[in-house]
Amino acid sequence: MKSVRDVRDLYVTSFLEILSHPKHPPPTSGEDGRRWESDFARILENVYERHSSVLVQMARGAFELRAAIRDGAVLDGGAGAGGIGNDDDDYGSPPRMTDGEIRAGRDAVEFELMEGTHAFLDRFYISRIGMRVLIGQYLSLRQPPVENYVGIICSRTSPYEIVKRAIDDAAFMCTRKYGDAPEVIITGRLDMTFPYVPTHLHYIMLELLKNSMRATVEYHGIDADYPPIKVVIADGSDNEDVIIKVSDEGGGIPRSNMKRIWSYLFTTADPEIQEGMVAFNENVDHSIDSPLAGLGYGLPISRSYARYFGGDLSIMSMEGYGTDCFVYLTRLGNTREPLPI
Repeated sequence: MKSVRDVRDLYVTSFLEILSHPKHPPPTSGEDGRRWESDFARILENVYERHSSVLVQMARGAFELRAAIRDGAVLDGGAGAGGIGNDDDDYGSPPRMTDGEIRAGRDAVEFELMEGTHAFLDRFYISRIGMRVLIGQYLSLRQPPVENYVGIICSRTSPYEIVKRAIDDAAFMCTRKYGDAPEVIITGRLDMTFPYVPTHLHYIMLELLKNSMRATVEYHGIDADYPPIKVVIADGSDNEDVIIKVSDEGGGIPRSNMKRIWSYLFTTADPEIQEGMVAFNENVDHSIDSPLAGLGYGLPISRSYARYFGGDLSIMSMEGYGTDCFVYLTRLGNTREPLPI
């Protein structure tokens, strides 16, 4: 897909830009050494900014792939990844196919379950999170110190405060779309803090809460008396993890869809919303400006954020009633970076 090729070109550009910088600082310190470090930081700033739109661009690639499958342009690639029907020139157009070939192409590609593609995207997104954490930490440490922060890591991250902000953002998005939003009740350890990256936790909680709000409103209907969404923050002196549970009564998820919710390529959003999203808000990873249901990568990306620091995200659903989401957050400092091979 063209959008994915564009992302590849971004990485090539950034790789070559980093290689262009001298590998070692000057043998003497002083002004030359400071200039060497300043030039390197400027390159990293360029890389960080250049790649800020990668999530949306990759989601656009998934949208393009969906369209290609609907049009019958994608056939089974043999390794579960799907292939464009012109092997000699991946920039070219696929050859024209008969109606029978188009039907066969649609039947051959289990789009949401393409294991090869998902394994690649898991590696890609975890690696991207790692690079942005390292660059963000380096650039933050060059700035004046901020109380309770070491770079992008807050030593006193409050899940309660972050959940409150995520509730406000999700309620804003839900009210904008439906005219109302369910109440959210927070219980548990409201006073606890632990070392974490607040922006990552906010992304995860915003994704879960907006999903719960959307499901609750659509299941019960506009202007209904919505049951509240419940958030529980659990922590104890012997706990291995800080755990946050989000429970809703939004009708749950069919068991046949449970595997698909972790797909970067699956979304229940209307195709017109998807098409609008891929042309929208390119320069940030996530924003309250986006539609309530958008491009379909929110849950798997949230799980990647949790797993990057040794945690996890799991979902239990009761179809016809509601869904429980569990966020497991390991306290920073005792986990290795989980980069896949």
